[in-house]
Amino acid sequence: MQVFAETEESQLATAIASLNTSEFPNRLNAWLQTCLPYDNITILAYFQNQRPVSMMFKNHQPKVHENISQVYLAGAYLLDPFHDLHVNNAPAGVYRLSDIAPDKFRRNQYFIEYYRNTTMVDELAFISYPSPNISLHVCLGRDSNSNKRFAIREIANAHRLSPLVTTLTSVHWKGLMPEGESAEGEFASNLIKATDRAHGISLSPRQAEVTMLVLRGHSSVSIGLRLGISYQTVKVFRKQLYRKCKISSQAELFNLMLPILGSLSESRK
Repeated sequence: MQVFAETEESQLATAIASLNTSEFPNRLNAWLQTCLPYDNITILAYFQNQRPVSMMFKNHQPKVHENISQVYLAGAYLLDPFHDLHVNNAPAGVYRLSDIAPDKFRRNQYFIEYYRNTTMVDELAFISYPSPNISLHVCLGRDSNSNKRFAIREIANAHRLSPLVTTLTSVHWKGLMPEGESAEGEFASNLIKATDRAHGISLSPRQAEVTMLVLRGHSSVSIGLRLGISYQTVKVFRKQLYRKCKISSQAELFNLMLPILGSLSESRK
């Protein structure tokens, strides 16, 4: 009797059959592996008023998820480009990190102190919206295990798969419910209050906005475009911010603000 290897179609059928069961994340992973080889997978649900929830993660290289709970889910996620897609309600689909990251992402402290240590060399995410104000991210990564980026044909394949992945994840996780409303403006307000409590530093609303964009890896030019102000005006805000915080570098700003981001994230639980 001849034994046939599992095909992309048969794995997809198995994944569909497992919808609304605890086996679905594993079956989804098995199907995606037949379509698009990767080193690790992370499935996260992002909410408006609480920390993200990890639905599943698997890896060959333990460093990829070594600090996901104590650093990323504890507050660093607020600086992640994929979380920024959630905040801005990006359309459902597939996104590659290198295409959406701010222009100075690889030079910011989040990348240097957290992301680089995961050994990730490339990452893409399928994003769906199973419920209002909730986004579901299926993140596929290449890390030091293979040490190679996704090829152009593999990215094209990911776009081909995107409607299937987003539909399946929306159906399976449709029961996820938000616990309330939130917005960037509200978050900036909370950051102002928390910074004042922790350090006695009174940030203006604009300084709070600039703080978050700097920490996410945006240059002054990029910040100006996001906020609709000139590059020179951003430089003035950054100088005022650093003077008020008694710091002189982005690294010092990161170390000052990360515990505060963690406390804000804690309040969202």
